[in-house]
Amino acid sequence: MGYHRNCVALARGCIRRCGILAFGLALIASPAWTDEAKVLRVNAFPNAKVLPLHAGIANGIFAKHGLKVELHLTENSRSQRDGLAAGTFDIVHSAVDNALAMIEIGKHDVVIVAGGDSGMNEFFVQPEIKSFADLRGRTLVVDAPNTAYALQAKKILLQRAGLRAGADYTVKPVGAGVFRLKAMAESKDNAAAILNLPFTVQAEQRGMRSLGRTTDLVGPYQAAGAFVMRAWARENGGALERYLEAYIEALRWVRDPANRPINVALLTDKLKISASEAERTYELLMDPAFGFTPRRQIRPRRFQQRPGDAGGDRRRPAGFAAALPRSRLLRAGGQTSRPLRGTPSFG
Repeated sequence: MGYHRNCVALARGCIRRCGILAFGLALIASPAWTDEAKVLRVNAFPNAKVLPLHAGIANGIFAKHGLKVELHLTENSRSQRDGLAAGTFDIVHSAVDNALAMIEIGKHDVVIVAGGDSGMNEFFVQPEIKSFADLRGRTLVVDAPNTAYALQAKKILLQRAGLRAGADYTVKPVGAGVFRLKAMAESKDNAAAILNLPFTVQAEQRGMRSLGRTTDLVGPYQAAGAFVMRAWARENGGALERYLEAYIEALRWVRDPANRPINVALLTDKLKISASEAERTYELLMDPAFGFTPRRQIRPRRFQQRPGDAGGDRRRPAGFAAALPRSRLLRAGGQTSRPLRGTPSFG
């Protein structure tokens, strides 16, 4: 229970710094929502990391917290960013680079409300590719060319083989992981991609080769997170707080070994994968070194590892301070004043 309270306490601190009055202890003990559930439109990518959302909806966890979650699955990060900015969605689960892109490029007032995992990513290539150097003159398929895991791929190719995007290989945007795997399966001209679960499992079964996990290739990386428009957070603080509570509960439910058969069935049904693929995917999701990590927090130093557009480091992105919640746990420069314990993982 102490861990749970710490998670919620951090969320409250974040919300208060967005301009929302703190709730009294009496309201915390007796949640002040009506019989009518608050509708939250949540957008995420159609991959295995969305399992806590599927489980929370299917098991009534969000409903228990007075919420009705409408889950929208995106085809690519551009439509996800555009939808959040336009008010089509309330909460987005994605690589936090997308939040920074909204601030730096779109000039939107976005705030990251929770941290997450390191992406669960691997660099996959066609079977004939033996090394990164073999990708010279080939095509790298990505979601979008200038955010998130495309930047990881560029950094890896620059550091490991001295290859530069545009000069030494082609970058081809095709969308989410499901479309990157599809592009590689349909044509060997599409030689490489950063993939995550369950697509890494499927790629391996199709004979494709992993050149390594991105955390091993580029080091710690603040990948996944949840973010919202700051104005929406100001107006919906209570609902956001309850959402974070419910998500934590759903993630715990997913990680409970007793619920493995139900989780495997959810993965099979929602992702349209085989039972064996779902079993292997769930095993990797539960690997604390690779999958869901409930104690993962927003770690400012991990933003320093964000790869720049040319594939190198870009220390402290311009949108860094604006993206983080104005919490008492963070100094103005983004350094932690004490450990950010208990922040939920939004994998």
